[in-house]
Amino acid sequence: MTTIWLGILAYVLVQIGIGVWASRRIQTEGDYLLAGRSLGLMLASISLFATWFGAETVMGSSAAVAEQGLAGSRADPFGYALCLGLMAVLLAYQLRRRGYVTLGDFFRDRYSVAVEKIAVLILIPAAMIWAAAQLLAFGQILHVVTAIGIDEALVAATLLVILYTTLGGLLGDVVTDAVQAFILVAGLLILLGFVIAAHGGVGPAVAAVEPRQLSFVALGETLLQRADVWLIPVLGSLVSQEAMARLLATRSAEIARRACFTAAAIYLAVGLVPVAIALTGAHLAPDLAHRDEFLPALALDILPPVAAAVLIGALLSAILSTVDSTLLTVSSLASHNIIVPAVPGLSERGKVRSARSVVVLAGLAAYVIATGGETIFDLVQQASSFGTAGVLVTVLIGLWTRRGGAATALVTLALGLAAVPFGERVLGLDAPFIFAVTVAFAAFLVAAAVERMLGTPSRRPEKAGFSDET
Repeated sequence: MTTIWLGILAYVLVQIGIGVWASRRIQTEGDYLLAGRSLGLMLASISLFATWFGAETVMGSSAAVAEQGLAGSRADPFGYALCLGLMAVLLAYQLRRRGYVTLGDFFRDRYSVAVEKIAVLILIPAAMIWAAAQLLAFGQILHVVTAIGIDEALVAATLLVILYTTLGGLLGDVVTDAVQAFILVAGLLILLGFVIAAHGGVGPAVAAVEPRQLSFVALGETLLQRADVWLIPVLGSLVSQEAMARLLATRSAEIARRACFTAAAIYLAVGLVPVAIALTGAHLAPDLAHRDEFLPALALDILPPVAAAVLIGALLSAILSTVDSTLLTVSSLASHNIIVPAVPGLSERGKVRSARSVVVLAGLAAYVIATGGETIFDLVQQASSFGTAGVLVTVLIGLWTRRGGAATALVTLALGLAAVPFGERVLGLDAPFIFAVTVAFAAFLVAAAVERMLGTPSRRPEKAGFSDET
């Protein structure tokens, strides 16, 4: 246990050290939120991969696969890898070439200031739920490898993440992304090797996998439920500000597009490792009080202390990187799109202070959400479906056509926000997310037709004061 504690301490110190290093290079809002738009292809690709390859993939998905078989892997890694590929085709190039700072800028440019504010207020809670999932994962790991309770572990995780994120901004985040990605992959491969060895070799390990584990269909699941499970990660995260920040921070629009394709390939390849661990390791894991403890508990059970320290430290590093991104998302949207416009003449230093202050508040809010969350996987599913139907439709149609104006966007956002809870709790539908996307799409088309009949002009998005290569 002493070795594991030393490993955890080493990773934490590295994270904080990188944050301090990055903080000395932050002079403007663009430096803090977009790393000065300096990301090349490899750093952007690795950062995109590492941002999404967090607690929900390594812990949440592996626990779901251990419990449900391949049916638990549809979101991670398959759904989110498809999402990154679709992002490359539909969004990356178009949004980056306009030079936006956040996704909220698109809504202001294409529709109106009022639509920008509403969209931001929808995007912020989803990001905080995502951050809460990472905090819960961090707390679960500390709870498993130490003697402290889950509540105390959550407090410690929250304070550490707030400190680290406040310091480094996006620059610190992407640098640590690169470090933790390589270490995490190494740790997962080591664990897979020990799982196979515990079975007596590759042949016995494969033979231990039961046929029921190889089905992508959950027991008793309807066709609509199956489609909903796939579409939530594929479409629900397509307009994620966490990913958009990396794309908007690249040196060019072409790099942004290529980074998405590269990240999708890396995500799928690496994501299959925890799936393999879960399929074979489910027969080795000890009895657990909480299913999200599956992977760290398995690691402690079969790995020697040094290897366990590497894996546990890598998991913590991955979680820190992902929650850093989500808190920065809340900060960028709240500060850049709401606070800064409300304070005319605010200096660049004032904008950075505003962004850092929001990080602290967002971290505290994420802690509150995490204390009420049941599982990491459930929180991630909530984040991917919360209000995203309306945002998805208004971005895709608004980006690629001239159809619809501010009133259309407001109607679509409102109905998209209400449709999921209405379809789930009132109508009792099997596929509330599909219902929400359908409602939002129909609402946009009808409202746009009404606006056109009334002669209300629509706006075509323009560049936001930057060149294509900035």
